Amino acid sequence: MTALEFGYTIDRLSGSLKPFAMRLTRDLEDANDLLQETMLKAFSNRDKYTEGTNLKAWMYTIMKNTFITNYQRMIRKNTFIDTTENLHYINSSSNSIENGAYSKFAMKDIKRAIEKLDDAYKVPFLMHFRGFKYHEIADKLAIPIGTVKNRIHIARKELKFKLNQYATN
Repeated sequence: MTALEFGYTIDRLSGSLKPFAMRLTRDLEDANDLLQETMLKAFSNRDKYTEGTNLKAWMYTIMKNTFITNYQRMIRKNTFIDTTENLHYINSSSNSIENGAYSKFAMKDIKRAIEKLDDAYKVPFLMHFRGFKYHEIADKLAIPIGTVKNRIHIARKELKFKLNQYATN
């Protein structure tokens, strides 16, 4: 088969390879790149194709192997290996995972502190926390808007005092 005939034949197969590329990459641009790379590899390695065998299967194999190679290359590129003597990067705080237990204790303390608030402060504070606007809280509780703002301010101040151990300096 001549180079021109081979090129024409693999070009006709590109329509059936495109859905396979989409299934592998799940992205149109990446699928087009994979298809183009597959076509290029097939054409440049046409001397390795044995005439009379299944060309379509050969092309699918090239595409699958190209995808796997590209994927492995991407994973290696995004893998960080700390080569410092004392593992400085691995032990740095930007790469550490915070223990979830601390936040659970904090949430328990916050809930307990809110529960201990006087109802006059707790109700407007919780309503505001849940997304109510000042005027909606004032209408619902039948109190002036200034009183709502004052009670929410006092509730925040008391909570800040009760939860001062969690303050970040």
